[in-house]
Amino acid sequence: IWKIQHHHSSVMPEGIAAGEPISESEVRSLFSLWNNALATEDPKQVAARYAQSGVLLPTVSDTPRTDFASIEDYFVNFLKLKPQGEILDSHVTIGTDWCSDVGIYEFAMGATGKKVTGRYSFVYVFEGGEWKINHHHSSILPEGIVAAEPISEKEVRGLFNLWNDALATKDPKKVAERYSQAGVLLPTVSDVPRTDYPGIVDYFTNFLKLEPQGEIESGNIIVGTNWAQDAGIYEFTMGTNGAKVKGRYTFIYVFEDGEWKISQHHSSVMPEGTKPQAITEGEVKDLFQLWNSALATEDPDAVAKRYASKAVLLPTVSDVPRTDYDLIKDYFVSFLQKKPQGEILESNVTIGHNWCQDVGIYEFTMGTTGDKVKGRYSFVYVWEDDQWKISHHHSSVMPEAILGPAPKPVTTKKVEVKAPAVVAAEEEDTVLA
Repeated sequence: IWKIQHHHSSVMPEGIAAGEPISESEVRSLFSLWNNALATEDPKQVAARYAQSGVLLPTVSDTPRTDFASIEDYFVNFLKLKPQGEILDSHVTIGTDWCSDVGIYEFAMGATGKKVTGRYSFVYVFEGGEWKINHHHSSILPEGIVAAEPISEKEVRGLFNLWNDALATKDPKKVAERYSQAGVLLPTVSDVPRTDYPGIVDYFTNFLKLEPQGEIESGNIIVGTNWAQDAGIYEFTMGTNGAKVKGRYTFIYVFEDGEWKISQHHSSVMPEGTKPQAITEGEVKDLFQLWNSALATEDPDAVAKRYASKAVLLPTVSDVPRTDYDLIKDYFVSFLQKKPQGEILESNVTIGHNWCQDVGIYEFTMGTTGDKVKGRYSFVYVWEDDQWKISHHHSSVMPEAILGPAPKPVTTKKVEVKAPAVVAAEEEDTVLA
């Protein structure tokens, strides 16, 4: 049988592209065309340097730019920095109607003076009689990217315990060591920002005398790249007196020298706690009725509970100041046997910031005998544990009954000045009468 001895297949030679000649130096000079377009600060002129199917993978945007409009959009913002580039390291490859230039370039930002170094890939194609950018990939230098130190939200919250444990040592230097080299402390009870190690040590020298221990009640955590934030509400118990103090906190931590340190610590009082509790004059006078109703129970415990935690009672018929719960209760054990009920005859009220005062004259009717006893009183109330309590109560007998009458205050009688016409009319009425 006949077999194929020779078979030759080939493209038509006139259809083979000869390729647009270009040298390595000419490839590198294509960058200058793009750089000159940047200098115009016109994003359209920059976008015009890209081929019809050009793709831009920009330095500071995750979005591939695959058409003229999106490439122009990127340069609208980038050109605000007034960038000018310079190639530091270049590697050129030349093909048939295409070439590439890849390496390292650096931009000087005219708007800020900042210099930024990055990696670049330009792939050029010969299109419409000129060389255009078919592909441009720009990225930051990877070794300059900081690798994030991993930390969980639970671990961020645990950083507070390291600081709290340092408080427990009562050593201000150990507490100050929890702060970073450039740490800033805005403390709860000092107007002075503490911006260095000695300043932070100084603050805790006094604060640690209270033997504080803290507990976070609520907080919100944010984790970033080698920084973390914990902000919320904490409460301290003071070991020296048992007092509890609640406040707002912000801790910003940074990873420094292989460990997490406090870069910023802002602590402040609860702002609503500094607002005065609203009360009217009528409500201040009504506070007496709460105390009077407690008398009516004939229970000295109920009466003593109307007084604040640090109250002082200077009673009518005892020389002993009553400065705590037990002493106040002791006084009323005897006084309540008379079944007293009081009535305010004259009251003068003053209202301050979370305190108020009612002073004047009151009279008691003794239920056991029917006797009436008049006296002078001073009640100073404070807002404590979400209610008004008696901080100071001074009661005394009417002194003139013991010391004799005192001169009465002189009052000036107000003289009414009448107009002449009124005087004349009154005189006329008198004559007619």
